[in-house]
Amino acid sequence: MGPARAVVLAAGGSERLGQPKSLVSLSVDGVEMPLVRWLVERLEAAGVETIVVTRQELVVDIMLALPGRAIVVNPNPDSGRTGSLQCGIKAILDSKRTPKEFRLLVVPVDRPGFSDSTLSALLEADHCACPAKDGRGGHPLLLTMEELGTILNAEPDVSLRYLAHPMRMNVVDEHLHLNLDSEDDLTALQDAISALS
Repeated sequence: MGPARAVVLAAGGSERLGQPKSLVSLSVDGVEMPLVRWLVERLEAAGVETIVVTRQELVVDIMLALPGRAIVVNPNPDSGRTGSLQCGIKAILDSKRTPKEFRLLVVPVDRPGFSDSTLSALLEADHCACPAKDGRGGHPLLLTMEELGTILNAEPDVSLRYLAHPMRMNVVDEHLHLNLDSEDDLTALQDAISALS
């Protein structure tokens, strides 16, 4: 089945929210931290080696939030999430420590509403999969080596929905479809943090 790696997609411009989503502050067990750190630490706690893809203007702040972690800059982040994912995949493949076969979790920073139990269930899968609730697929998305080749050969602006066809795993996560676009969404995430772990 191969070990899991993760790419956290944190290169979006955050126009609607008005601040970088990856750097919004959360209170976790009384400790203030940026969203991207909370996500990476959750993935690491599940044993997943993680790389963060961001844009040039955020890289210093993300490096400060995640000292010692792998961070890659997408030189053309406005071309779309697939382009950012391609940057992350290439960085993983270029690493001498990467096994020949691995599975990849795609974790958009603005879709953090999955629970630790859903993450564990995904990590047990040996096929392309995503959590689903109320008939809609959600994140993270688990990819196999087969999908990685297709994604690497795609144009960076092609939506992932055309490049991967995950089996849906029905979950009960109340906040699975939380998408961080407004201050209300940030409040909902803060209120949900204890329920997600």
